[in-house]
Formats: sequence, structure tokens, C-alpha cells
Amino acid sequence: MTMSPRKLAEWTQDARERTFEAVSDLDDGQMLGPHLPITNPLLWEIGHMAWFQEKWVLRHAGGRPALRADADALYDSMAIPHDVRWDLPLPPREETYAYMREVRDRVLGRLAEERSSLEELYHVLYSLHHEDMHTEAFTYMRQTLGYPPPRFSAAGGARAEAGGGPCPGDARVPGGTYLLGSSRDEPFVFDNEKWAHPVEVAPFAIARAPVTQAEFARFAADGGYRRRELWSDAGWAWRERQGAFHPVYWRRAAGGGWQRRDFDRWVPLEPHRPVIHVSWHEAEAYCRWAGRRLPAEAEWELAATGEPAPDGGFSPRKRRYPWGDEPPAPEQARLDWRGMGCAEVGAHAAGDSAFGCRQMLGNVWEWTSSDFLPFPGFAPDPYKEYSEPWFRTRKVLRGGCWATRSRLIRANYRNYFTPDRRDVFAGFRTCAL
Repeated sequence: MTMSPRKLAEWTQDARERTFEAVSDLDDGQMLGPHLPITNPLLWEIGHMAWFQEKWVLRHAGGRPALRADADALYDSMAIPHDVRWDLPLPPREETYAYMREVRDRVLGRLAEERSSLEELYHVLYSLHHEDMHTEAFTYMRQTLGYPPPRFSAAGGARAEAGGGPCPGDARVPGGTYLLGSSRDEPFVFDNEKWAHPVEVAPFAIARAPVTQAEFARFAADGGYRRRELWSDAGWAWRERQGAFHPVYWRRAAGGGWQRRDFDRWVPLEPHRPVIHVSWHEAEAYCRWAGRRLPAEAEWELAATGEPAPDGGFSPRKRRYPWGDEPPAPEQARLDWRGMGCAEVGAHAAGDSAFGCRQMLGNVWEWTSSDFLPFPGFAPDPYKEYSEPWFRTRKVLRGGCWATRSRLIRANYRNYFTPDRRDVFAGFRTCAL
């Protein structure tokens, strides 16, 4: 890992500030929230993030004693069942904040000494990326609960502006042997990305942009949620359990058409924005209706990172991001809560991949057809629970969303959720059959 203590200190402060901002406007009742299977009590979750940082940076790598004798009993997510987290004797908000500040300040103090071991620096970066994931989760939890959007100082201003329009058509990608996964020269990777390995990919055509809300509305209007033949057995069982006849945050407007709930307000459906908050089952049913399919994660990654070769194939060189190797800029990708919502699918042309695919980073996470499986030779990193317990039970998503931190996301990054989840900021793009 190549990261200076000064940069890590800057990011550590920023990550904790974003966490405080994510909940600062909520009252004590909202900090606990209703007991739902897809949310955590926010009061528990902010304490959990500080505990995770303390456990790995200060205790595991630094050899320091615990700051709270009850921390493991309160905040260890692998030991504490989800259902009981509302019943724990959680410290009140100000006491939780004080714990979060103390952990942060001790980590910053260690970084200021500039004598941290490589192991400590690794866990500092790991813990702040863990916090980045949680602040994204806080954002979609607020959507789930109908709270107002968070007020982030780094959110890039007002709500998402219009502009960009559609981005129709397919990009054609040649086949061949592709190295799926992260290479050993990456400065930081998660264990499920290790390591790049050859896979055979047949030539394919992939949509230049994600499926839009207008396109998905046509599926719903054509009886897509009522037509059994469009759904797998598991998908149909999910649809019946949910009683789903449209995406979760849609409703019919009084004068016809659709409205979409955007946090705590209803807005007219924006036709050219990507459909969001759809499950893998819904994405699969749409594809069957449209005569298309979801991309495999190897196809998705090749379309995002590959470069055409003069012989008609693709180059052995992989890009770190769709546009090249430079970190994301605002004109290339909708990240870091910019606009507090999705851009239209035609926006961010500067971020196109070499094959002409748009928005492969940012805006919406994209479901793939692939199960979340270990790569050959997988070995867990020190935080063994990050990937290994979830293999074979999740589907892979790629690309990040508008609430993903730009310092976290890369084209090789693998996200994973169960196929029933539609609370996350997830959409999809399709491939030709």
C-alpha cells in the first residue's frame, strides 16, 4: 500500500465528518428508527464504525487496550444478531459521539507521529473505506425510512440537475482471454478482488447506458409484474411475497404517469434517469421482457476497463477507471453525493470507456448475472468476515453510485447483495442475447 500518513489523516477526518453530517439533523427517535430487516439503528451503526476503527487500528495493529469495556458487546456486527440491535443498552447520542471523536483523535495522533507500521496504515485505510461504505448506506437508509436527504457539505450543491438525455444503443466488445480481478500493483484491494486471473469471454454487445426509468415504466405498463413467464421461480416467489407491481418507490400520479419518492418528497418520474432501487429479480424479469440479458461480471469489467487492439481484439492493458488511470473528476462520474441524486444516462460523456460505455462508474450500482464467488486461490484478509461468509449467497454489482466515495470506487471493485434487495442505489444495464 502506498499512501502517506498525511493523506490518510485527511481522509480519516473527512470520513468521520461525513458520518456526523449524515445523522446530525435527526432526532433521537429517528436515530433508532423502526425495526426493519434491511436497516440498522443509526445510533448503533455510528458506534459500530468507531468500534471497527478502534478494533483494527488501535487494538489489533497498535496493541492498545479497548477504550470501552463494553465495546465488543455493543458493536461487534458478527457477534450481535441483527434483530437484537434495537434492544442493546446503547450509549446516548452525545456519549456515542464522544467515543467516535476519541477513536478518531487517537488514530490521527498516531498518524501525526509518522511512525506507523505498514500494518497500521493498511488498517487506517481499510477502516475509513469501511466508514465510506456505511455513509453510503446511511444515505439509502434515509431513503428507505422516508427521512429528508442528508445535508453533506461535500454533496456538490443542490439536487441533481436535468440534462444529458438518453444514451441509446449498444457497444460491441470483442472476445478473448481477459484478466478478471485486480493486479498485484494496485495500491489497495479487497480480498474478493484477488487476484487477476484469465477468463474466456465471447464477443458481446452491451448497452451504452443503464436502463432508464422510461424504459422500465414500459415494462411495468406491459404487465411485466403480472406475467409469470418473465420471472424465475425465485423471482416470482419474491414478487408475490412483496406484492410488487412496480418499483418500490413509485406510485401512479393523479393525472396519469408515475411519481417517484425521492427521500421525503414525491417528484414526477424523470424519463432519462436510470431506474434505481430495483432488485436483481426485477432486473432479470425486465431483461426477459426486453429480449436481453444481464452482463456477467467479466463482461462488465471488460467493457469498463478494456481497450481495443489493432487486430480487432482487446489490449492486455486494463484501465483503472473507464476513462483511464486518473482518479474520478466531476465531469466523468456522478460520485460523492454530487447533486444528491442520479444524473440522466446521457450525462458524463467524459467518463466513457474505450468501448463507448457511459457511466460505468457512479450514478447507479449495476446488477450483473454473476453469483458472488471467490476468485481462484482466494485467501481472506485480516478482516475475515468482509467477503468469505457471503460467497454463494449474493449477486455481484459493479460500478458505484452517486453516493459512493470517489476514493473508494474502482472498476475492479466488487459489491454484493442478495437478489431481493431493492433499498440500495442499484440499477442495471443489459446485453444483447
